[in-house]
Amino acid sequence: MPKYIGKRVPTSKLSRMSKLGGLVVQVVGNVALEGVKQFSQGKTPTLSKLLLTPRNIENLADKLAQLRGAAMKVGQLLSMDAGDLLPKELSTLLSKLRSDAHPMPYKQLRRVLTDNWGQDWLDQFSQFELKPFASASIGQVHLAYGDHGEKLAVKVQYPGVRQSIDADVDNVAILLKLSGLLPEQISLDSLLDEAKKQLKVEADYQQEAAFNRRYGLLLGQDPHFIIPEVLLDQCTDNILLMTYVDGRTIEQAVNQSQQQRDNIATQLIRLFFAELFDFKLMQTDPNFANYLYQAEQQKIVLLDFGATRDIPPAISQGYLALIHAASRGDRPAMQQAAEHIGFFGQDIDNDYLQQVLSTFIIATEPLQCQEEYDFASTDLAYRIKQAGMAINNRQDQWHTPPVDAIFIHRKLAGLYLLAARLNAKVNVSALFEPYVDKMDISSEQEHMIETHS
Repeated sequence: MPKYIGKRVPTSKLSRMSKLGGLVVQVVGNVALEGVKQFSQGKTPTLSKLLLTPRNIENLADKLAQLRGAAMKVGQLLSMDAGDLLPKELSTLLSKLRSDAHPMPYKQLRRVLTDNWGQDWLDQFSQFELKPFASASIGQVHLAYGDHGEKLAVKVQYPGVRQSIDADVDNVAILLKLSGLLPEQISLDSLLDEAKKQLKVEADYQQEAAFNRRYGLLLGQDPHFIIPEVLLDQCTDNILLMTYVDGRTIEQAVNQSQQQRDNIATQLIRLFFAELFDFKLMQTDPNFANYLYQAEQQKIVLLDFGATRDIPPAISQGYLALIHAASRGDRPAMQQAAEHIGFFGQDIDNDYLQQVLSTFIIATEPLQCQEEYDFASTDLAYRIKQAGMAINNRQDQWHTPPVDAIFIHRKLAGLYLLAARLNAKVNVSALFEPYVDKMDISSEQEHMIETHS
């Protein structure tokens, strides 16, 4: 079996803390050197500019990528595609963590497999590829073949990741606060507490297996999608075994016909509405790597259900009302729906409120179009980002958004970006219309109940 070169994952809390501690010392040293250099040139640099030098950005990204797990995932979670949570400089820094992580060396990989499946773990396969075909923040994925030649995907979690989540998140929080770039009004602690909960769910492969199965049941026999089948009997907390599903990366679909590209984007946005309003269960990671495309069958492959979240009914109902109101430009109804979701504090300034509502209206622009919306010919993503940055400048009014909203917005922003990448045209209004009809029926029923009571 061919060997490959990997980077060992630090497994103990002490070794992981020393990595981050060493990074802090390194960053501070670089800041001091750069400060002296710029002062000697007659410049008076700010602390944030000294912290965000190319050298420090590379050091931070490299160390967090080597730690994998929570340290890397927090960077991904906080790096919002729409740019509406963090300042531009910090978002740029954290976006470095979207690339693949370093794989484990073979010796460490074999130890994980042995600890979970026993010394004879290889007996259940006719072949096992040591080199992973995918490496991410929490685990890496290998190709294997069963006794009858069936192709399988084996997702192996990096050792020590789950046990170090709390410490990793806390240490990354220290680095973020050191940057001096976070608006004081952001309740980082509450966001990071939720990140810890989410990461612990993602790091539980038994839970991911359950989400995968549950999502498949909700999806039913939808002809447009296919998901891997998880082999539950052979899954552990650290290893996920599932059928391997072939497909090309979703971005390669840009070479397909306009009709196929339109259909891909249409089906994914339709699925988003189903997740939010019907399933009340959403796979919230918008990474393009979580989709494959089978051109001949014209099916979309859905991968990785670790970031799946239950959507509370109140949040679902609130977004139905918010999206409907925003698509009509009804600001009073939008405010009411946004407050129901949990967006605003009691002391919000009216000008700031209107800025936020305007951003919602921009985000629902595709629904305001009563025909196909051309994602390729619009700067929608840029305008959403600019509106978000304008809101960010009002730090005296900043309120931490509901955590569910952050995940929902990231998913939608990712779909908008994918639709633009595919140069797709989608009648989003038509996809949303069935839910408006349900909302109207529900409102009429409530009115009838109140009338007869």
